Amino acid sequence: MQRSLAGETKVELAKEFGLSSPKAIDVWLRKYRDEGEDGLRSKRRGRPPGPAESETGQRSELEQLRAENERLRAEVAYLGKLRALRAQERR
Repeated sequence: MQRSLAGETKVELAKEFGLSSPKAIDVWLRKYRDEGEDGLRSKRRGRPPGPAESETGQRSELEQLRAENERLRAEVAYLGKLRALRAQERR
């Protein structure tokens, strides 16, 4: 960036660095002017990290038990509906 700001042409710089177009330098210069050096650093892409877990990196025992309780309730409800459907088929 400093060389471009010092007066070297974008075409010369693009050739030196093997860029397909001097337009890339325009983009970099704009980011540099707007955000400084931080604007030129690559940004982390993808999904942001999930909610923070406890200090040990694991769920607490209470959270684990609540999740298991919820799963078991859903299983009981499913089995109850399955029994009711089978009972209707027998009639």
